[in-house]
Amino acid sequence: MGEIRFIHTADLHLGSPFTGMRGLHPEQWKKLKDSTLDAFGRLIDYAVKEQPDFMLIAGDIYDGEDRSIRAQHRFQLGMQRLSEAGIPVVLSYGNHDHLSGKWTRFELPENVHAFDDSVSQIRLSTANGNAVVTGFSYAQRHVKEPVIHQYPVAEEKDAVYIGMLHGSMEGDTAHAVYAPFTKQQLLSKNYDYWALGHIHLRQELHMDPPVIYPGNLQGRHKNESGPKGFYDVRISGGTSHLNFIPASVLQFDEIQVDCSGIVHMNELLDACLSAAREFAGHYGAGVVEVKLANLNEEAFDMIKDTTEEELTETIREAFSMLDDLVWAESIAVDGMQTQAELTPLGEEIMDRMAGWQLSDWKEVLKDLYRHPKGSRFLEALDPSKTAEIQEAAAQKIRRGMHLGE
Repeated sequence: MGEIRFIHTADLHLGSPFTGMRGLHPEQWKKLKDSTLDAFGRLIDYAVKEQPDFMLIAGDIYDGEDRSIRAQHRFQLGMQRLSEAGIPVVLSYGNHDHLSGKWTRFELPENVHAFDDSVSQIRLSTANGNAVVTGFSYAQRHVKEPVIHQYPVAEEKDAVYIGMLHGSMEGDTAHAVYAPFTKQQLLSKNYDYWALGHIHLRQELHMDPPVIYPGNLQGRHKNESGPKGFYDVRISGGTSHLNFIPASVLQFDEIQVDCSGIVHMNELLDACLSAAREFAGHYGAGVVEVKLANLNEEAFDMIKDTTEEELTETIREAFSMLDDLVWAESIAVDGMQTQAELTPLGEEIMDRMAGWQLSDWKEVLKDLYRHPKGSRFLEALDPSKTAEIQEAAAQKIRRGMHLGE
């Protein structure tokens, strides 16, 4: 067999609502709101230019079971471009866009092959041999039981076998568990490649054969930071070559601002703008947390009398001078050389939070997580998430509850 080349992507989440983003100007909000669609456009442009043998989309094409008409239309147009370029597509639907949802359906072109809710195989013929792709779509949102045992073992020696699976590793407590599997179960099928979806963090779980999470195509909040994109995969003679292709339109990340020696506000703003300009030079547009590092007591005294809202707005105005959109979503103070003394109430709150267990956080936040509409946009509480919430709360307490306030 010759070389077979394909694109592996997953978790497009077209039509993501981007909840919780406030203060953006209309044109900035439009760039953010359209980012998943525009990243998808970059994926299609790349495929049309590079002409792979086929494309795999491993679940969660849409952000919700009530798929927006606009997102469906954009996806249909993308599939039509691939059809005109002669590129087949194999896709599965995941927990976000399961088959039981209600939506106005768009007819997809004949080059698109979608799995139903039963594990089945789709055979593709390429100029250099056959590919056998095995997978399934979610019948409903929650698929809690393992499905991997329904995948057949590879049989033909003259075909490339690929498994598509939208799910999570057993024991992965950081994410909601869907269609759980173990790595050994995947390897036991003797496939040449495993195209996974569901986890938004890019991961190469195994390389011979490859077991790959490409991550999502476009980050949507600070917990989906860093470059996002898809894989361009080549398989020949049992050997695989993987190339990660960035596709995100804007990047969620943080920028570190070294405040050593700063004593005036204009110096602080210049340092922030310099860090943002460097970020934009590397990554283009972004939504960032601005981390002010190495503040001495004099610098801290300068900012502690300024409200967080006013400081954030001032930094955003400074960033507006950049050619690319770099939006300061939040500000954090990190590594102060002198820690301001807290009020007794501030110390009491900090001490109490430090002793909270996961069950305590669930009790404190229960009203938020029980909200019938808002809760669907929240990540599940786990030790890493509560640590993040605790650190954010601590930052606000340190800024707002010093002695002398």
